[in-house]
Amino acid sequence: MRQRAIGGRIDVSEVGFGAAQLGNLYRKTSDVEAAEAVQAAWDRGIRYFDTAPHYGVGLSELRLGRALQGRPRDAFVVSTKVGRALIPTPARAAAGLLDDENGFAAPATHQRKWDFSRDGVLRSIEGSLDRLGLDRIDIAYLHDPDDYWDEASTSGIDALVELREQGVVRAIGAGMNQAEMLTQFIAHCDVDVVMVAGRHTLLDRRAQDEMLPLAHERGVAVVSAAVYNSGLLSSPIVRDDATYDYGPAPVDVIAHARRLADITTRHGITLPDAAVQYPLRDPAVVSVVVGMRNAAQVNSTVDRYETPISDEAWTELETA
Repeated sequence: MRQRAIGGRIDVSEVGFGAAQLGNLYRKTSDVEAAEAVQAAWDRGIRYFDTAPHYGVGLSELRLGRALQGRPRDAFVVSTKVGRALIPTPARAAAGLLDDENGFAAPATHQRKWDFSRDGVLRSIEGSLDRLGLDRIDIAYLHDPDDYWDEASTSGIDALVELREQGVVRAIGAGMNQAEMLTQFIAHCDVDVVMVAGRHTLLDRRAQDEMLPLAHERGVAVVSAAVYNSGLLSSPIVRDDATYDYGPAPVDVIAHARRLADITTRHGITLPDAAVQYPLRDPAVVSVVVGMRNAAQVNSTVDRYETPISDEAWTELETA
């Protein structure tokens, strides 16, 4: 698989493995499925793996770390996130409760607390290193700091800069479901990379207004996530009950997605093929991170990435 570089220092595969499903996002994933998914990703050339403490209150990091054990450390890149401190909850764990109120069918061993302070960031990275079984984090993102700009853009980013200088992390940035605040991070903070979820996709191109031009200007790399816009673009046929931005898709959005699907069909490809590849058409984008639960989803994702798409198809999709 082709790779692109963050700051000329960190090579990431053009497809990244999104490990939220390893934290039992929406439903349970078995240990065997998780291990097989990572193995399939490795076999297909994926070398960038993205996780977070938030994903199953640490379960995703634990499973990913176990699956990567024994592989050459310099052969893969791992990103995780800070901002949601994990506080142990022994009573909830003993009662067998699940973390389902946060969308994860994982044991409720901890609860989350927003914390972008220096101490919070340092403790978060320490916990992630322990769960992952690694001696360094390649990329650390501030995780969804939408309501915490003041703290995240000062103490939060300063703590990550400190860790980068120490070599504990190699690159730093922020990951969000919006492009506007990511633009502010690029403009005002010493970030290497940002992860934009759902705002640089075949359907939703808001990141192109300001964020991507500024990323080019400042030499900041971009990772594009949620390229299916919460499922809307994940199937060749757009269903009436399709989801968009974690909720029911509006009628006009479904209509637009179907126009895109019609174009792909005429050109002998599928809507998901184009959805996976579209963000990589911008040279600032170094990787597309896709959530993968099992080996079958890994293989289908890489197949979509490898499907040839003609210039004529891209021209029509760009202007639709």
